[in-house]
Amino acid sequence: MTTSLQFEYDDGGRALAGFDRVAGDCVARSIAIATGRPYREVYDRLAEGNGAARRKSKHHPVRGRTAGRGIEADRKWFKDYMAEIGFEWVRTMRGNRFTAHLNAEELPTDRTIIARTHRHFSAIVDGVLRDAWNPGRNETACVYGYWQKISENK
Repeated sequence: MTTSLQFEYDDGGRALAGFDRVAGDCVARSIAIATGRPYREVYDRLAEGNGAARRKSKHHPVRGRTAGRGIEADRKWFKDYMAEIGFEWVRTMRGNRFTAHLNAEELPTDRTIIARTHRHFSAIVDGVLRDAWNPGRNETACVYGYWQKISENK
């Protein structure tokens, strides 16, 4: 039996920033939660990278300046942004096998991380899953990897 992560509803400051519609903004929301930065600041920075700062390609059309319809987290600009704000990527897959799931036994609970599951990002702060909904699926949601905070002074 696995140990559940405690869940706490947190919109990351989205409503306070004036956003009222549901959107695919889990990346902005999880970064705002994990860093304590204002949601609008994070959203605008991601929108910049997702739109104007990104070149169009056959497989990645430019979506416009928005962070509310998903972020392609494998892009270089996103990895650079995460490093800039003090996070490093930790892979939890071995080949094509998952080695971690969204539960307290398989993820670090003593630090701030942003877990990447299937089409979703969630902030975990001191062992508490903080998100607008609980994506854990009874602790069986597979985790592709996570961004872990490496610098508290950024």
